[in-house]
Amino acid sequence: MPWDDSSLAGALGDMGDRSSWYNQIDAVAERFNREYQGQPFELPDEVEAMPIFRDWTSGGLTSRIAAPFWKLVQPKKSQRCLDVGCGVSFLIYPWRDWNAFFYGQDVSDIACDSLNSRAPQLNSKLFKGAAKGPAHQLQYEDQQFDLAIATGFSCYYPLDYWEAVLTEMRRVLKPGGTLVFDVVNPESALAENWAILETYLGAEVLLTELGEWQALLKRSNTKVLKTLDHELSRLYSLQFLP
Repeated sequence: MPWDDSSLAGALGDMGDRSSWYNQIDAVAERFNREYQGQPFELPDEVEAMPIFRDWTSGGLTSRIAAPFWKLVQPKKSQRCLDVGCGVSFLIYPWRDWNAFFYGQDVSDIACDSLNSRAPQLNSKLFKGAAKGPAHQLQYEDQQFDLAIATGFSCYYPLDYWEAVLTEMRRVLKPGGTLVFDVVNPESALAENWAILETYLGAEVLLTELGEWQALLKRSNTKVLKTLDHELSRLYSLQFLP
């Protein structure tokens, strides 16, 4: 069922103390909707004076922080791939070269609308649609995907939220399927200033220690296949154990 205000309200009634999840989901959606629409952000002078802010406004920051998931696991021909937190990735990354089927989900309605209107013009065979919804409520069938990708948003949510996300990832992946996701490395030289910037842009960042992520993966009964360190983050590829 599509995620909308009415289903959100029902979920809140069921989840009680998890309502903070939805407050943050709304904040993240608003932060990225504003960016996709080119709306201005009003930030304190001291934040605008930071070099990272100038890098962000020039567009140079994106290439530094984007996690190159395909360097760890590249989608293969005819695989069914789910990109959670997809943004407008089908318009940017070389999905047509990979010849893999793309399914997306994102909390930003602007991103989903943009993909659903523009991506079929690029390749209507490979693009299978983008659904609006949070990562812990995937709008897809059990064991539907060979590969799932969840990059660029783990830092906005607490570990208990990610326990629910991993449960959903296990559900939608085929046995032996692969999940690629990234986490911000708090030891990165970029991490603290980037977290400050993102928080002022409207989406609070949690700088969770890598050891806590590794403990979560162990609790979630996963096998880490590979890791790749990037300037801001660490990429993981993993499989769920039976």
